[in-house]
Amino acid sequence: MAEAGTGFLEQLKSCIVWSWTYLWTLWFFIMLFLVYILRVPLKINDNLTTVSMFLNTLTPKFYVALTGTSSLISGIILIFEWWYFRKYGTSFIEQVSVSHLRPLLGGVDNNSPNNSNTSNGDSDSNRQSVSECKVWRNPLNLFRGAEYNRYTWVTGREPLTYYDMNLSAQDHQTFFTCDTDHLRPADAIMQKAWRERNPQARISAAHEALELNECATAYILLAEEEATTIVEAEKLFKQALKAGEGCYRRSQQLQHHGAQYEAQHRRDTNVLVYIKRRLAMCARKLGRTREAVKMMRDLMKEFPLLSMFNIHENLLEALLELQAYADVQAVLAKYDDISLPKSATICYTAALLKARAVSDKFSPEAASRRGLSTAEMNAVEAIHRAVEFNPHVPKYLLEMKSLILPPEHILKRGDSEAIAYAFFHLQHWKRVEGALNLLHCTWEGTFRMIPYPLEKGHLFYPYPICTETADRELLPSFHEVSVYPKKELPFFILFTAGLCSLTAMLALLTHQFPELMGVFAKAFLSTLFAPLNFVMEKVESILPSSLWHQLTRI
Repeated sequence: MAEAGTGFLEQLKSCIVWSWTYLWTLWFFIMLFLVYILRVPLKINDNLTTVSMFLNTLTPKFYVALTGTSSLISGIILIFEWWYFRKYGTSFIEQVSVSHLRPLLGGVDNNSPNNSNTSNGDSDSNRQSVSECKVWRNPLNLFRGAEYNRYTWVTGREPLTYYDMNLSAQDHQTFFTCDTDHLRPADAIMQKAWRERNPQARISAAHEALELNECATAYILLAEEEATTIVEAEKLFKQALKAGEGCYRRSQQLQHHGAQYEAQHRRDTNVLVYIKRRLAMCARKLGRTREAVKMMRDLMKEFPLLSMFNIHENLLEALLELQAYADVQAVLAKYDDISLPKSATICYTAALLKARAVSDKFSPEAASRRGLSTAEMNAVEAIHRAVEFNPHVPKYLLEMKSLILPPEHILKRGDSEAIAYAFFHLQHWKRVEGALNLLHCTWEGTFRMIPYPLEKGHLFYPYPICTETADRELLPSFHEVSVYPKKELPFFILFTAGLCSLTAMLALLTHQFPELMGVFAKAFLSTLFAPLNFVMEKVESILPSSLWHQLTRI
């Protein structure tokens, strides 16, 4: 019985909601007809006459006070709404409407979990979003002395932020130091050098360490920060390689003799991998791309477990330069795996290879007439996947937004990663005929596929909300950070702002021209009620005057 009663109430509620949604016009005319029928008992005509007499007796001071009070109230509401939007990212009035009024009218909140499994999924997505805001070392970062500093000399601008350089200092201390450095004078000096904030102090400390011993980390610091050309940096890295290989061989023989030796061997391994990777990047920058590819392949084969350096992204860029697309596909097949973390390089390179198969003959007009072929559909889906992973990249590839030098650290799915990718891969997209045209025609369609709100995921987990804050820390102040999803001002804030401005203007005009504004107010009200008076006159002419008496007799 209880279930039957509950079902009846639900059906009744749904019928009421349906009638209110679709038959509101009928309800309005019924209420209007009832008001007309009951105009004599309710003394509507007398009340309207009294109201009109009252309005005629009002002085201009009343209109000034009324508009001024309305402007003040709407201004207070506007200030509160703006503060609430800045703090919580939504309108207070809209939130109350969705949270309290919508359930009463029969609305269903799609965000509410239906069961415990959904709740667990949401919590997993939240944990993934938080972890995805981790800042990563840019695998294609430039050389400070040979590239970043040269930009500063030419433009007078600092391309790196203090936050970014501080992260690099932490990385250097993690990879290039260990607990036994105090036992060796040169390593002890370099341990202090990595903590120095002043570049000249770091360079001086590196020279001091080299006077004591052939120190690989000292050569690394000089190659990164003192060398003014890539050729000089490569020369210093070769000297660092010679010293680093000797340290690596010695520590390899002693790594099983205790925890200290194992830590020292791990440090020497990191130093050796870093040197070889930077040497490969030097060869790539100097035009020896095939040599760079061989060095990267050998390094990945020799140290397969050191994936934290993301050497495969350097390899993908070099292979694209050689136009070895089959080799690029082989690398993607290994690293574009569901269990491995994604990156803009992986997603957009996969999209480029799919687009390359159809972009030279792609025409949006022809595709709209005949529909997309299987290959074109695969290319479009790959572009949608890439754009959903990082929506900031297309504007840089399509040159709708200017590029800057990439930072030393990037935030995956953020503007910093988009800059780092486009800085090195724009030329590869331009080389493939029609690829940028296909991207231009299809990338905006991604946002129509992602469910609302835009933070929700379609092919990936939800887009993290912390990217804007992290990107503003990583990117220089002269760069306009790309924000997604961009928060638009809610309707109620715009409405309140317009209402506040309008009432303030009316208050000012009423104060300056009270008599004229009074005439305008009366003319406006008479014009506003003119259609209603016309309808009432027509109804009175059609209906008999004794209708009310006939109804009372019934």
